[in-house]
Amino acid sequence: MQNTRRRLTAWVAVIALIPLVLTLLAVWHWRPGAFVLAIVLLFGGIGLTYELVVKKKMSSRVYRFAVGLALATVFVLLWMNVAVGGILGDDPANMMYFGVLLVGCMGAIIARVEPQGMARALFATAFAMALVPLIALLIGTPAFANGMVAVFGLHTFFAMLFVGSALLFQRVAREHKRPDMSPSA
Repeated sequence: MQNTRRRLTAWVAVIALIPLVLTLLAVWHWRPGAFVLAIVLLFGGIGLTYELVVKKKMSSRVYRFAVGLALATVFVLLWMNVAVGGILGDDPANMMYFGVLLVGCMGAIIARVEPQGMARALFATAFAMALVPLIALLIGTPAFANGMVAVFGLHTFFAMLFVGSALLFQRVAREHKRPDMSPSA
């Protein structure tokens, strides 16, 4: 119980400090609802999901890190599209990111957040992420104001974060299978 209380206190501290620090540094000029959105995404979406998944599944540090990496990537992707104005600017092509997240969410549900299934779901999510700029280019969106290299580079970065999480889940799946493979007496 004390560990849960400590973790809840840590989440509240993180949630309170991020908007405060960003405001003090004036890194972004946020829209008025962006602070509320950030708190809801951090606490309600990311923090609560992390705690529920980790508490129900495994105590492995690698598993917890894989969940955290995937959720942090989702958070930043959502934040960049909703609160900050989108990776592809104000282009309707930004809706493709919700398709990417849908791939990940549906994959996690189908996998029941088991490590091997989560690895597959995150590889699929990474692939969907890599397809976004290709599709945007093919349909002719005028969304490459920052340059094609920057857009493809950013999407590759996000895809690699999803791949990193997938690889961590694979590692957990391998470690989890080892004790089951021992011969019966």
